[in-house]
Amino acid sequence: MTRIGASDNITNGESTFMVEMLETARILQSASQNSLILLDEVGRGTSAKEGMAIAIAVTEYVHEQIKAKTIFATHYHELGNLEDTLHKAKSYKMNVTEHNGKITFMHKISQGIATHSYALHIAKLAGMPKSLLQRASQIFLNHSSY
Repeated sequence: MTRIGASDNITNGESTFMVEMLETARILQSASQNSLILLDEVGRGTSAKEGMAIAIAVTEYVHEQIKAKTIFATHYHELGNLEDTLHKAKSYKMNVTEHNGKITFMHKISQGIATHSYALHIAKLAGMPKSLLQRASQIFLNHSSY
């Protein structure tokens, strides 16, 4: 069962976040301990605080109620700490090297919790204007709550 990517469904009055929640709800309602569940970025379509609360609750629900093997891809670094309280949970991260301010994605996975999301690096790779990237970096560094 997968919840990977979403788009809005304007004709039915469903926002991207609503589509994500509908897909996630369907999975949670029909999954069993024999299911393999793949979840990607659950909770990202709303405020960071509410989205993280949903992501944590979904993780706990799958772990405690459904007990299915699950891969949950997320940028919520805080979810990595759930392995301290959920005995079967394990955190993995994509390996990345940094050298002179440049990053290289190693296309390898290792156990552990990621410490960065690299969003500004990705925005640069995507071709965002340099002045915008400089401003985003400045905002990020000055607002630790972001």
